Amino acid sequence: MQKIIKQPIIILLTINLIIGIFTFQDYGYSWDEPLFYEYADALQYAYSPQNWFDENFDLQNAFGVSASDHANRGPAYIIIVYPIVSFFKLFFDNASSWHLINFLTFQLGVYLFYRFASRFVETWSAFLATVLFASQPVFWGHSFINPKDIPFLVFFIGSMCFGFEMVDDFVAHRKINLWKILLASLFMGSATSIRVLGPLAALLTALYALSQIKQIKFFVFIKLFAMYGFLSLLISFITWPYLWINPLQTFIQVFAFMSDNPTQLNVLFMGNDYQAGEVPRRYILTLFGYTQTEPVWVLFLLGLFLSLWKSNNQKRITLFIIFLWFLIPLSYVLLRRPSMYDGYRHFLFILPPIFIFTGFAFEKLVELLKNQWVRIASVVFIILFGIIPIIQLHPYQYAYYNNFIGGVGGVFRQYETEYWLTCYRESVLKLNETMNDEINLFVRREPYIADYYANENVIIRDFRTEQNQMQSGDYYLVNTRSNEDLRFLRDAPVIVKVERQGATFCLIKQVP
Repeated sequence: MQKIIKQPIIILLTINLIIGIFTFQDYGYSWDEPLFYEYADALQYAYSPQNWFDENFDLQNAFGVSASDHANRGPAYIIIVYPIVSFFKLFFDNASSWHLINFLTFQLGVYLFYRFASRFVETWSAFLATVLFASQPVFWGHSFINPKDIPFLVFFIGSMCFGFEMVDDFVAHRKINLWKILLASLFMGSATSIRVLGPLAALLTALYALSQIKQIKFFVFIKLFAMYGFLSLLISFITWPYLWINPLQTFIQVFAFMSDNPTQLNVLFMGNDYQAGEVPRRYILTLFGYTQTEPVWVLFLLGLFLSLWKSNNQKRITLFIIFLWFLIPLSYVLLRRPSMYDGYRHFLFILPPIFIFTGFAFEKLVELLKNQWVRIASVVFIILFGIIPIIQLHPYQYAYYNNFIGGVGGVFRQYETEYWLTCYRESVLKLNETMNDEINLFVRREPYIADYYANENVIIRDFRTEQNQMQSGDYYLVNTRSNEDLRFLRDAPVIVKVERQGATFCLIKQVP
């Protein structure tokens, strides 16, 4: 009991794990997953010593059928967890196995967030900030179905946490601790492999070390970061076969490519259909405001004020560096205007500082509310803003919008909701239950997702290439991303509808 009181994060992680274990099989494949997991399978080729000495060894074999989409996305995460996923597949299907490991990875991120937040506020305030962070429907939903942005979020948090601890350890003991450097480098190198923005964590760590320069001799500072940088680069190189042929040139090419993130996808925003590269500047700010639970930004602003008011100059500098974690990428998006699509999933990693500052607000709340039951009621009230929609939207929590804009139903047809097609699972499973005869199901896009869940009697057809073969009596699966369901067979009878809180996500219609 004493250990739990001192480390209340044990409570949260235990609850999360219990819920996750009972629900992870409810989540459908997302648009990005199947080909990414095939990439994970193909990568094993690059790490087989037997292949290295084969005269026909070709590194291109390690990138799979989606090389043009995925080779330039560093695979550190899927390399690290692949053996565990292989074990899970002894008991579960491929999609569920990956969803479970994705969720477990996010729980590591929850712990790391708590560990990092605890350096700024007292234990229970850090815990409450962590609960608020972990109970955001957007994070909860992505934690199962997103094998790209959630792992980057986790490894970025780890890079910050262990990078700062590396500096603190040196300041405290005046000597280099190789294990601390290795741990920080493992997360830093892996984060860089997953996303080229990973080095931002190293920059922030370096700024933090410079803020401690009175306690660190400059030449030792250089030595510390030379070791940290070398090991991070080495780990990134080892976990990213795409770099093996020409590391520097390839990395620069990837950085230039990912900085703009080009795509031809359409984005529904405020009722207008934009190209991803043409969304207005307010896109990310608007979504930040409407997709975090109602108390978040109020608590953040209060916490930001309190943190600057209560802290000494040294702590203010450190907190400003933490705020740069959010501010630098946000400024880049607002000024550079790269392509934005799928909400802001590519920038989930910049949100943890917001929740760190809420810890100061919780600290003040606990101080002001003297009655223990009033404290508990207040905290429960704040957290319920996330818990209730997590239950109501299951398993589509990532489509969440708060009540400031009318919830998911309020933004339907105006903003993207279930943009990753995970509703195909529920749609096809419902169709399986009602159809025994052989039928044709024409799928508007990404038919491979529907095919994964279809019974043998449901023949999956690709609408985009086989539309001219569609006949009366066939079936048509379409999602509502960018209102695609309104473009064809708009008034056809609906056989299956997947919806939550007034928003429709997927439809199966019968061709008249």
